[in-house]
Amino acid sequence: MFSKMKTRSAFTLVELLVVIAIIGVLVGLLLPAVQAAREAARRMSCSNNFKQIGLGLHNYHSAFNKNMMQSGGTYGTDSTYSNRYLLSYLVGMTPFIEQQGVWEQISNPRAVNHNGSARTPPFPAMGPVPWHREYTPWMTQIGTYRCPSDPAVSTTNTEAYTNYAACIGDGVASNNHSCLDEWGEPMGWCTPARIGSFNRGFFQSRTAVGFRDVLDGLSNTIACGEIVVDNGNREVAGAVVNRGSDAQFFLTPNICDDTVDPLRPKFHAEGTNTNSWEASQNKGLRWCDGRPVMTSVTTINPPNGVSCSWAGDGSDAMVTMGSRHPGGAHVLMGDGAIKFITSSIDTGDRSRNTPAWPVNTSNTPRGSASPYGLWGAMGTRASGEIVAVP
Repeated sequence: MFSKMKTRSAFTLVELLVVIAIIGVLVGLLLPAVQAAREAARRMSCSNNFKQIGLGLHNYHSAFNKNMMQSGGTYGTDSTYSNRYLLSYLVGMTPFIEQQGVWEQISNPRAVNHNGSARTPPFPAMGPVPWHREYTPWMTQIGTYRCPSDPAVSTTNTEAYTNYAACIGDGVASNNHSCLDEWGEPMGWCTPARIGSFNRGFFQSRTAVGFRDVLDGLSNTIACGEIVVDNGNREVAGAVVNRGSDAQFFLTPNICDDTVDPLRPKFHAEGTNTNSWEASQNKGLRWCDGRPVMTSVTTINPPNGVSCSWAGDGSDAMVTMGSRHPGGAHVLMGDGAIKFITSSIDTGDRSRNTPAWPVNTSNTPRGSASPYGLWGAMGTRASGEIVAVP
């Protein structure tokens, strides 16, 4: 009579394997695109943070007719009741980037330790030295100061990082103090010629600089640069090599390249003396600390190049910009514009030979063009170079 029709209730094994293979191929094709999209979003957020810092810088200048000081604060040698003139520009930035609560804690005496216990006598207004871990504002991580592309986090919750540093120009010697001591007084051994060669950048350590001092033009001068927080892995982009008493890099900056591992050029070779992670002095480790190794950058080596310092305390340092973004790093120009500078930018002559420190200044004499090409010219504020900003 009537024959029963055969029905198919499932895929065959071969068909199922083909479908799985197709899905696997599609996932393999899509994952890099997804990761690239995520990094693009992080990079945009990173740039937006920098834009907020630029707006804060201009609003501060509108209020006070000068920039916030890099390595400023209160005088004195007592580590608890003064900050020894060591606060970064980011401290004065806080009320201008919607961090009024943090600023109120900093600008007033504070009678409470970070653990909640009472403190007598209280911390003074503007706080103690930047490494004092009982002072809550210094332990407060401010989101605007972190780039989402940088995954470094404090494993002890005792440090608050930053990825945005002040540009102090193309000099190394004495760029941590510009010949002013912890009382704000001139150091006797500094000659006028020496002082003029220090910190030729948008910021000058322990000295207030205004827009009128940027004679090369705000749109031609780097105000701040992006940095990678040191994660303890000897990465070239994040680590600062402690050269100890070897000050030869003052004279020929490319000497610092000799610690790079030739087989792994993004890392320093094993045994390289980098400052210990989260112990004392590291790049980006404390947003409140104005010393060069923490929150300053120089325009000598290109982005993601080698950083090195003369001493373990991060003084006299060549601190290089860098980022987790492929191929370069962001900079904030003096006019508030954000630029992405590639690691292949012209850096001129990094093997120059200048008089040795401290017999004579090892920095470029005042009024001279930077020897470090376009990069050095962008990092100086009043050298008169013609700059074609990328």
